[in-house]
Amino acid sequence: MLEAFGLGLLGASSLLLAGLLACWVTIPARLVGIMAGFGAGALIAAISFDLVPEAQAALGHWQFALWMVIGVAVFLVADGLVEKRFGVAGVGGAMGIVVGSVVDGIPESIIFGIQVGTAFPISLSFLAAVFVSNIPQSIAPSADLAAQGWSAKRVGILWFWVVLACGVAAALGYLATTATSEAQGGRAAALAAGGLLAMLTNSLMPFAFERGRSLAGAATAVGFCMALGTT
Repeated sequence: MLEAFGLGLLGASSLLLAGLLACWVTIPARLVGIMAGFGAGALIAAISFDLVPEAQAALGHWQFALWMVIGVAVFLVADGLVEKRFGVAGVGGAMGIVVGSVVDGIPESIIFGIQVGTAFPISLSFLAAVFVSNIPQSIAPSADLAAQGWSAKRVGILWFWVVLACGVAAALGYLATTATSEAQGGRAAALAAGGLLAMLTNSLMPFAFERGRSLAGAATAVGFCMALGTT
């Protein structure tokens, strides 16, 4: 279980590190947009070549579609609560990306835990893709939160809880394999894919274009290609 917990923490740790970096170093708005575009491309590659194939291999077509829709619903409900609390622009827009990180990170961590519990070989390329794609996914909202007056301590605490939740989720995924022989990561993969697609459309890609303008699209393509090289 400790191995699963550690993998969950490791994969998500770049969220905390990159978030603090964005608070300590002033990053131009256009560069933040370019990095957000890069992160979007990396996430598209992870959805296409890691999450979707794993879900399809484990689930039937209708189950796969159902769990993707559940992932979309989870993101939309959580994002709606954030908008109600913080508004749509400024802090609200940044927190929408944070919500997407949670909807993404927790199912991915559950998958890590299930893989450890079933002695399934851990894909180092997938772990690397998760770690790398988290960096721009964290820098983008953290830079906005810092610009809105959030201190590095407050941003760090926010990401700390996200990282800890991912570690706990990995441990729970491991424990699920000891409770039942039917535990598999297909449902978690489909849920994460659906939530990520919703987050990309509603939050991260509009955020990237708003700040990166025409370079956001090029950065998305570069992010996709670089992430594809690690799969």
